[in-house]
Amino acid sequence: MTPRLTVLSLLERMDESGSYSNIILDNALSRQKFDARDRAFATAIFYGVLERRMTLDYLIRHYSKIEFDELDIKTRAILRMGLYQLLYMDSVPDSAAVFESVSISHENSTGFVNAILRNFIRDEKNIDTSQLDEQAALSINYSCPKWIVKRWIKAYGLPTTVKILEASFGRPPLYIKVNQQKTNTEKLISQLKSEGIDAVRNDLVSDCLEISRLKAEKSLEETNAFRKGLFHVQDISSQLCCKLIRPTFHETILDLCAAPGGKTFTVSQYMNNTGKLVACDLYGGKLSLLEAGAKRLGLENIEVCQNDATVYNPTLELADRVLCDVPCSGLGVIRRKPEIKYKPLDSHKGLPELQKTILNTAAKYVKPGGSLYYSTCTLNPDENEQVAENFIAANPEFSSVIIPLGIKSIDDTSGRNFFPHVVGGDGFFVNTFRRGG
Repeated sequence: MTPRLTVLSLLERMDESGSYSNIILDNALSRQKFDARDRAFATAIFYGVLERRMTLDYLIRHYSKIEFDELDIKTRAILRMGLYQLLYMDSVPDSAAVFESVSISHENSTGFVNAILRNFIRDEKNIDTSQLDEQAALSINYSCPKWIVKRWIKAYGLPTTVKILEASFGRPPLYIKVNQQKTNTEKLISQLKSEGIDAVRNDLVSDCLEISRLKAEKSLEETNAFRKGLFHVQDISSQLCCKLIRPTFHETILDLCAAPGGKTFTVSQYMNNTGKLVACDLYGGKLSLLEAGAKRLGLENIEVCQNDATVYNPTLELADRVLCDVPCSGLGVIRRKPEIKYKPLDSHKGLPELQKTILNTAAKYVKPGGSLYYSTCTLNPDENEQVAENFIAANPEFSSVIIPLGIKSIDDTSGRNFFPHVVGGDGFFVNTFRRGG
């Protein structure tokens, strides 16, 4: 199967079943015997079409004489692929984009596909949003639902919103956390280089590395450095959250929503493998993976516990620090999973109540004088600042506190948004609370 046909089948699946983009792409590429160039081409078109779907559909509606909803799933996917190549892939000649799109079309739709793509080329590949209001134009040009655009403008202002939108495209950087229990930053950089992988030190976190070059035929998990437990994969925003926690030796720490384990592993290392870190999750299978990760990294102060974060568990002991990284809408990881932004607004309605329940339950585990950390990977005030404010109002024994990070680009406030265009990673929110002694 060619790269284009593979992508076509995946896009049809996404339309039909709403699968997770990263999972179905990885599975498909693992079955195909593509070389590095074809893998990169398939990945670029697949994610590109998902990222720009609203823009592409806007063009299809403009040029099609057939109602958009009357087009079959395959034809819609082919048009999206063709228009994406014409607009965003300079390496593909216009003639090739049209020819290849027509060649994979239904026999009775080849003329239709050919006409739309060629008419778009004749119009100099222009996206005309001049008749739309400012928010609608942003929505189309950045392929982001208008309700998200409106919410971000209201919360963060227009300039920041535009920067968030601009940062929502392209493959996200790949970050790893150096395991200081086994190595140091310079040694790991050298070790990875010996395995054909280039890594550079991050400017914000000294033991965070960004992978700048990775052999196409090799994953990080296949390296000797990974097998030896010299690092784990963790986004820079998540690592910054751990810097705010600042655990000390011999403390008891509770991570209520621990899987897949990135924060757990980093906090354990900051504790220098002392004290006790109880990592909880609702699903036992996820905890098994977390245990395996801790063993690989040589972290011996981690205990796992299957637990429902929404229900108080009297068998869990009080902790010096409690972390709850709650389920959320994921609007901060759109660059990783572009399909997230197309979920209907109604799908997010119950999240603030769930987050509130988890946070209020987490508070019961905090020792007097202890700290509580609330985090999400979304950029949505309803799930972030509003939940934090409601918690303080309902729990007067807690107060929001400011933990300085000492990073010029990030304001020192009790509730922090880590924006992708500022830190280079996922969109993230963290609020720190302290219980009175």
